[in-house]
Amino acid sequence: MSLRFRQSNVQAQPKPNSAIVLTGGGARAAYQVGVLKAISECFPGGKKLPFDIICGTSAGAINGTALSCYAANFRLGIKKIEWVWRNFQTSKVYHSDIRGIFRQLLRNIMPIAASQPDRALAVLNNAPLHELLSKLLDLSRIERNIDRGFLKAVSVSASSYATGNSVCFFQAEPEIGDWYRVRRRGVRTPLAFEHLMASSALPMVFPASKIGQRYYGDGSIHQLAPLSPAIHLGARRILVVGTSDLPDRSSTAAMPPPSAADIAGHLLDTIFSDSLRADLERLQRINNTLAMLSRAEQQKVNLFPIHTHVINPSEELKTLAAPHYHRLPASVKMLLKLIGANPQTNTALLSYLLFEKEYCQQLIELGYRDGLQQRQAVMQFLCEK
Repeated sequence: MSLRFRQSNVQAQPKPNSAIVLTGGGARAAYQVGVLKAISECFPGGKKLPFDIICGTSAGAINGTALSCYAANFRLGIKKIEWVWRNFQTSKVYHSDIRGIFRQLLRNIMPIAASQPDRALAVLNNAPLHELLSKLLDLSRIERNIDRGFLKAVSVSASSYATGNSVCFFQAEPEIGDWYRVRRRGVRTPLAFEHLMASSALPMVFPASKIGQRYYGDGSIHQLAPLSPAIHLGARRILVVGTSDLPDRSSTAAMPPPSAADIAGHLLDTIFSDSLRADLERLQRINNTLAMLSRAEQQKVNLFPIHTHVINPSEELKTLAAPHYHRLPASVKMLLKLIGANPQTNTALLSYLLFEKEYCQQLIELGYRDGLQQRQAVMQFLCEK
């Protein structure tokens, strides 16, 4: 039975300086679209985004940037993003035919690669994703939405291979400037497709993206403080929509040695979720300390409470991905089998790379159900003091 939300909160007004943080996760980011769809139904059609600040990393950066292009009309933006995810194919993200995959592999191992230092090496070629984004997104709309007051700031995080820093590229209102912290910095710049390609460039899977004179990769790699961009951009309350699986409470019985696919999936889980958990815990400790100070004392130390609400999948995404293994192109399945991935292994790697519409649609529906389940809590979080 389809769940629908009755608009009982159409008079509610989001508080200023609310932010949404969209984490990475490859194909798992389809889940975020379902959550956002449920939230959008809490507001009347034609209303602007309830978030002043949008921060995204990896696939979440693509969702967030697309959302910022439609900041003037929240529902319309979600409908357009949902349509793309519901009709996704692996071939729209990376070359998945046999010829394309073997050509990419040959580029990595042939001596000619060494004579071309500007060629970024990777297992898969994600040129189709760049082409798709170029057709779908008009990035010039971001600045217009900021100028018209529909949006305060939007950011895309990437990792610098030259410095090892987490770099937050952002567009924002004029008063927001660059920032510098240990192993992280914020750089004001007009967002371009190169920033999106860099932020979503999974290490060794997709090629690094060149921005200026340096190469950048997936934004989650060196992101020690995933909430930092939103806070530096002025957020006072942050809604986090993640893609992390439920904690593993499986049996402690003996298991076979992990395959290369298991290890890759484990590393991706670590990259996309561990830093966020640690940052949320750190933020809560700071909030608890600030609660013991008066308002004047908080202003004196230039610190203030940051409220957060987190939504993660209520079901294990790697388990949902396994039945869709057969939908992958034959060449991709062959490549995955070489590293030990198959429907029986239930590896997390598959859930990140399975850009097929049937799986994405299932994730959207899961996100929609989870969003409806938490709709009252989300509206209270966004609109109440």
